[in-house]
Amino acid sequence: MGKLSELERARLRWRARRGLLENDLIITRFLDAREAELTDADVAALSHLFQMGDNELLDVLLARTELPGDYDTPELRRLVAQMRQY
Repeated sequence: MGKLSELERARLRWRARRGLLENDLIITRFLDAREAELTDADVAALSHLFQMGDNELLDVLLARTELPGDYDTPELRRLVAQMRQY
């Protein structure tokens, strides 16, 4: 588990950009607090999560719904639980 390079960090932040301000705020706060401790597996899981549609992602982040289908993995459940704290 090495630290993210500046390029990897920039790529993750770019993929995290969302069309809904609420998603941006939650994800940005999470990354500001936890980015330094993310593993390569975490980054891969987040990259997958960020493929979800904005409204669907917001519902998951606000705990209105749980992770659907192939998004429902142990890694994403853990990361979403952490994001819900922000």
